[in-house]
Amino acid sequence: MSIKQLHTLEELEQYVQAPGKKLLFKHSTTCPISAKANTEFQAYVEGADTPAAVVLVIEDRPVSNEIAERFGIKHESPQIFLLEGGDVRWNTSHWKITREAITEAVNA
Repeated sequence: MSIKQLHTLEELEQYVQAPGKKLLFKHSTTCPISAKANTEFQAYVEGADTPAAVVLVIEDRPVSNEIAERFGIKHESPQIFLLEGGDVRWNTSHWKITREAITEAVNA
């Protein structure tokens, strides 16, 4: 499954409101920790049928800020969310973003 990149608040809204479980990853293109987390995220997505999207926190800052505000979860980067029914069911950040952790959260 491919990873959708969200650039606008409208794209974010449509993605969040779509039915079913989905992943949302906040990625900093300048951070080595985020690069490692992105590798784990991509490894999960390659073998899964869970919809996935990425927000580049520097390039698309308004979208990144809206995620923190909307869900009331302090911004971190890298950060991943499992969304369902318009709500966050699970989230984690930094070194805790692993293929195994994502698999566990999606299957819970």
